Amino acid sequence: MNYAIIMAGGVGTRFWPKGIAKLPKQYLKIQNDTDSMIQQTFKRLEGVIPPENIFVVTNIAYKGLTKKHLPKIPEENIICEPFGRNTAPCIGLACLYIKQFNKSANVLVIPSDHIIKNVDEFRDVVKCGLKFSRDYGGIVTLGISPTKPETGYGYIQFDTEGFTEINLNDTEKSSADTELFPESEIHEKVYKVKTFAEKPNIETAKAFIESGDFLWNSGMFIFRVDAMLEEIKTNIPDLYDSLNKLEKSLMSKDFEKELERIYGQIKGISIDYGVMEKSRNVHTIRSYFDWSDLGSWDEIYNFKEKDADGNVKQGKVLTINSKNCLIINDQRISALVGVEDLLVIDTDNGLLICKRGESQNVKEVVDYLRRKGLDQYL
Repeated sequence: MNYAIIMAGGVGTRFWPKGIAKLPKQYLKIQNDTDSMIQQTFKRLEGVIPPENIFVVTNIAYKGLTKKHLPKIPEENIICEPFGRNTAPCIGLACLYIKQFNKSANVLVIPSDHIIKNVDEFRDVVKCGLKFSRDYGGIVTLGISPTKPETGYGYIQFDTEGFTEINLNDTEKSSADTELFPESEIHEKVYKVKTFAEKPNIETAKAFIESGDFLWNSGMFIFRVDAMLEEIKTNIPDLYDSLNKLEKSLMSKDFEKELERIYGQIKGISIDYGVMEKSRNVHTIRSYFDWSDLGSWDEIYNFKEKDADGNVKQGKVLTINSKNCLIINDQRISALVGVEDLLVIDTDNGLLICKRGESQNVKEVVDYLRRKGLDQYL
């Protein structure tokens, strides 16, 4: 049986003033005017994971927002953390829930704030990853074939020689495959992962691209619940002990109180650092769908379609002799005259004017407002 975990606990401070504490990035309509990012994430799973098998892990403060944005997901599938502890505890906690239904469940983990254009291709890759995980075990990451030497992403180095080809139309296809992937001719090569690399500088990123055996680390991966819990036991024993304590009270009336107590003792650690970089049983599928981990306003500008002057406009916007700008406003009209390479974000919470290429520093604005006690703007 296949399940999905949508990670939706982030605050997204780099998206101020549109992304604020009450409305983080994953609940914003970034790519279009119809769906929020978490709604688009949910829709990508259509035909692959049934809604009743999709779990969302978020902060307790965003439970109401999650219910509003994802009404098709059962309320009991919304797992609320009392506070953030990074991705390893988030995934471990969700595994406890899924384990109650199926100890060897196949699980896809995806962040709620990515943009993917080629959704059908994404689904094909996921189907192959699920089949590989079920049949061969281990962890499967979705690596993105890089299009440029990007310094904002981590990288995965893979073994170009050894691979396993997954064909969903083979003669050994099970009845479960037939039901989930009818008349499919999908096939992918799954490679052994050599190593993970942190976000590089530009020269290292260029070397990665030239080598031909590096992929962008998308932060999406597939595993069996029992396999992931065993990896956590081996590589993050303190977290595993905490999860064991939580599991004993999972179905009790005191669970929320126990969750808050134990989460207060858990050290925050990412799944990449805690498990992926240490495990000896990690594979990757080289994926070619258009993907972006939208971590800043610059990335939104890069990903969106531009007009003839290279501008991206959302809302009431007038540009005169202005080029290569991103302009977003909620209510008022914005007029730019004779400027280039700006990010202009105008909302009820504040006005951001930022030079393109500097948007990673927007979090410093948020830090300043917080230090000064100006929480009404956050």
